[in-house]
Amino acid sequence: MNKEIRRLWPELEWIMDAELRKATARTWELALEESDLAAADLERIPFTLLVPDLKVSFMAHKRCVVHLAKAAAEKMNEFLGEDLPVDLDTVISGAILADVGKLLEYSLEDGKAVKSETGRYLRHPFTGVSLARSCGVPDRVCHIIAAHAGEGDLVKRTPEAYVVHHADFMTFLPFKNR
Repeated sequence: MNKEIRRLWPELEWIMDAELRKATARTWELALEESDLAAADLERIPFTLLVPDLKVSFMAHKRCVVHLAKAAAEKMNEFLGEDLPVDLDTVISGAILADVGKLLEYSLEDGKAVKSETGRYLRHPFTGVSLARSCGVPDRVCHIIAAHAGEGDLVKRTPEAYVVHHADFMTFLPFKNR
């Protein structure tokens, strides 16, 4: 795992499965290689283009989602674990990767994040799954990437996908709906 990814994502260390941690990090490396965006851009561009004048950065949102998803999964295991076990590694990897496709969906124009050519045709759940599968991310995590946004309303989500979906939307909808 390169230093840039380690700096962006200290939460990768929470993934106990070394192969899953490596595949998750490699997906981010590949996304940065294929993107017009640099790692530093992720600290300043808004996490969504759907809310005008949004100040919250891509990385602030993403890291918040990972922390919320992990905490929710831990509490679910504590209180519901016998009947509804949630795999922490899957949740953490899925939360880290949920928006990785935005690196292909966005580009910079005059220093401002805009929809890229790819983004005009493919939303980030699709590009994210493509990136992740090419890096060996297992289907159980790719399912989270595919199902975390509105597209997931059309499929049966796993418990892990529900956790990430709700962590993502509880940190998005209040901005969109204010």
